[in-house]
Amino acid sequence: MPLYLAVFLSALNQMSMKGSKMLVALYALSLHASPFTIGILISMYAVFPLMLAVTAGRISDRFGVRWPMVAGSFVIGGALLIPQFFHSIGALFLCAALVGLGTIFYHVSAHNLVGAIGTVKDRTSNFGTFSLGSAISGFAGPMLVGLLVDHGGYMVTYAYLSVIGILPGLCLLVYARFIPAKIVHTHSAESGGLMELLRIRTLRSTLITSGIILTGIDLFNFYMPIYGHSIGLSASVIGLIVGMQAAAAFVVRLWMPWMAEKYGEMRILTWSLLMAGTTYMLFPAFENPFVLAGISFLLGLGLGCGQPLSIILTYNHSPPGRSGEALGLRLTVNKFTQIAVPLVFGSLGSVFGILPIFLANAAFLLGGAANNSRHHSKPDAEK
Repeated sequence: MPLYLAVFLSALNQMSMKGSKMLVALYALSLHASPFTIGILISMYAVFPLMLAVTAGRISDRFGVRWPMVAGSFVIGGALLIPQFFHSIGALFLCAALVGLGTIFYHVSAHNLVGAIGTVKDRTSNFGTFSLGSAISGFAGPMLVGLLVDHGGYMVTYAYLSVIGILPGLCLLVYARFIPAKIVHTHSAESGGLMELLRIRTLRSTLITSGIILTGIDLFNFYMPIYGHSIGLSASVIGLIVGMQAAAAFVVRLWMPWMAEKYGEMRILTWSLLMAGTTYMLFPAFENPFVLAGISFLLGLGLGCGQPLSIILTYNHSPPGRSGEALGLRLTVNKFTQIAVPLVFGSLGSVFGILPIFLANAAFLLGGAANNSRHHSKPDAEK
């Protein structure tokens, strides 16, 4: 029961956050924003997480997970109300930055919570279940946004997402008995700086791979709406196409524990990057929404295991008492790529259109697969 409640609350929170990413791209397009401007908007989601992810992890390790999750939930819900009062690109920048701020405190603590529920043997299964909730939110968020935009408009959609984002915080305020006592206050953490964590080769490789995977997911969530809008698709159809990637992630994550046990987490990560990079190259070649939905599903099969496996490996390779800090470092790496890559790709999009964005990200993912395979083939001497 504790695991399922944690997963349900996190799914609500992610549904609000992930839905807002599609919504901000569509709303920015309605305000005549350029691809470069939207690239900067994408980056704003990662600004505060880049600066505060490790701090959020340390707070989670030292003071427990409940209050960071409550605070993160309310910050996200409040941020999504900003466009209600200020109808400008500037308001979207502020909204995106604050949603990122709330997300980092919520999700570092949520990952730490899931890793602490049950025993070590339960961890892969627990994160697999957590990833299923994430996949459901990734499907439901864009689908809901597409329907609400087409039938109620942008402001109604922001209001709905705000309410959904606040619900987990309200629940945690009135009921927190499902949180294991062993992570409420952890004072036995080992000392050491970030460089000590980065010296662990397996952890370092996992952090790099995680950043590549999340970049692939986020760029798809942002630039697929731009591409869909450019070829005349409605918001509902775009939401369905984006949601198919999450639906495939749900399917493949059902098999993730079995695949991880049979083939190993690192090998599955490499295969995920290879399949995703290959699939990315197909998007610009088609405009039929059914074909695009099918390609999106293939992409979800490729990236579906990557995110939860990178969380599991980060948790497993972290020193005792520093799991939250290691998870925060993972998100720091992720957010650095989320800032740098969209700015570069947004610049390319402004000059050359959407095509280079998909092709460049395909090369990025395939390069990550090659790098991950090279590290996987080496013995783990730096433990």
